[in-house]
Amino acid sequence: MAKQAVLFDLDDTLLWDDRSVKEAFEATCQSATEAVGVDPEALEEAVRREARALYESYETFPFTKMIGINPFEGLWAPFREGEQEEFRKLESLAPGYRKAAWTKGLKALGVDNEELGAKLAEQFPAERRARPIVYEETFRLLDALKGKYKLLLLTNGSPDLQREKLAGVPDLVPFFDHIIISGEFGEGKPAASIFKHALERLGIEPDHGIMVGDKLTTDILGANTIGMTSVWVNRHGAVRNDEIVPTYEIKHLEELLQLLEA
Repeated sequence: MAKQAVLFDLDDTLLWDDRSVKEAFEATCQSATEAVGVDPEALEEAVRREARALYESYETFPFTKMIGINPFEGLWAPFREGEQEEFRKLESLAPGYRKAAWTKGLKALGVDNEELGAKLAEQFPAERRARPIVYEETFRLLDALKGKYKLLLLTNGSPDLQREKLAGVPDLVPFFDHIIISGEFGEGKPAASIFKHALERLGIEPDHGIMVGDKLTTDILGANTIGMTSVWVNRHGAVRNDEIVPTYEIKHLEELLQLLEA
């Protein structure tokens, strides 16, 4: 596989974002348990449900879906950056959204306590920020690739939040020749435009690049659309249908080295 560049997704490909979010929920819900005796797992489920419903009710939802910002990122994102007017709306909505998600989650369990909801809404972002978790193989892989390939990070999300995630793991950024964030570009994966932009930055044709990511509907679909080799990182044995078919499927990031050397 004669490739010149490797493009990486960030969340749940290099950074273990799902675990960071899960642990932040667990810590915050435990505080609620200590305060009012609710079941922490039931509260997490309720808050996730209420957050998703609220998030999808806002006029900003089509924009966040297009850029690739999920409801749980909205529970800790400041949304202070980004040129589009939707980011200013999100910045205005965010404090109320966070408070409402937690307050409604409590209420779903029979606890009507707006003050506690507000407190938990402030605790969750702090808990998430305290957990910048990286997969144990991330740096080993990047060390092996650096100098042999051009490396580009292609991530969906709000500019300030994605930069904050990267700031939490400062050793990550120096590996990359380019970092492209959908909220800065104006369109998110799987749009062909952001993939073409990435290739222009690298100065390569599609067949000279390889896209590595954990999401079929964004990373793999986008790469397939422009004719670039796609590698699906399927750590948890998810079952896919035949609508989106990756060029390769791996369970561990370091399997990529064997593909590149083949």
